Amino acid sequence: MSDPSAADAEGLAVAGADLPPLREVIARHGLDARKGLGQHFLLDLNLTRRIARAAGDLTEGTVIEVGPGPGGLTRALLEQGARVIAIEKDSRCLAALGDVGAAFPGRLTVVEGDALDQDMGALGVGPRRVVANLPYNVSTPLLVGWLRQARAFDTLVLMFQKEVADRLWARPGGRGYSRLSVLTQWLCEVRPLFDVNPRAFTPPPKVNSAVVRLIPRDRPLMDVPFAAVERVTATLFGQRRKMVRAPLKALGDPVAICAACEIDPALRAERLPVDAFLRVARWLAEGGASIESRS
Repeated sequence: MSDPSAADAEGLAVAGADLPPLREVIARHGLDARKGLGQHFLLDLNLTRRIARAAGDLTEGTVIEVGPGPGGLTRALLEQGARVIAIEKDSRCLAALGDVGAAFPGRLTVVEGDALDQDMGALGVGPRRVVANLPYNVSTPLLVGWLRQARAFDTLVLMFQKEVADRLWARPGGRGYSRLSVLTQWLCEVRPLFDVNPRAFTPPPKVNSAVVRLIPRDRPLMDVPFAAVERVTATLFGQRRKMVRAPLKALGDPVAICAACEIDPALRAERLPVDAFLRVARWLAEGGASIESRS
């Protein structure tokens, strides 16, 4: 007896095969990549399918894509059985995406607008997955916005400039350990997947890229207000090479904070583990009251 889901997947793949090559689509619609939009179009369909598969079973819920451009990754997601909401700021891409939607009737919704203005956690139905080749110029603010509502998502499979991707899983004392490392690891399990050569894009960027899978934790490492963690990380990493007793003055009495939060005042921010930032954030959120270290 044949597997209906396998037959459906085969039918979707055939629908995608009827679409013209992406280079032809770009030429037909005059989609020259624009630096101001951070555009680097991903044309390698084997690579886009690899990214889509990394998001797991896409046949349930909603996949949200940011910056689909001519629709290379969009095709791969639809071939995997996804229902996709694609957010595209560049109106020039809408006709090309319309052709993709016509090949997969009822499975693609295109939202014209800036992803930074969208409430991603309210789009479609759960489980929600974000799968995107992110525009480099807005990748960090997009990610921070999604982290604010991390529990709204099942999985995020994202491509970043490699330097940014490396920050997400960097460890204390390691190259790239930063505010973004703390925020991400506090709320998500971070799994680096693979690097992507610049030649995979049109036009090729001047840097390597990397694909990362983020899985939001059922519970964050510590229950602390997001705003408090943001303030603490911004304060300490703002003077990352100074001993923490110096930047902590902006938050209160550094001696009292270090004692309450069990922090060595001679350490630098780049050497503090994630839970140390969270303890300071909890101290701050509780009005500077004495706290006990607890998970």
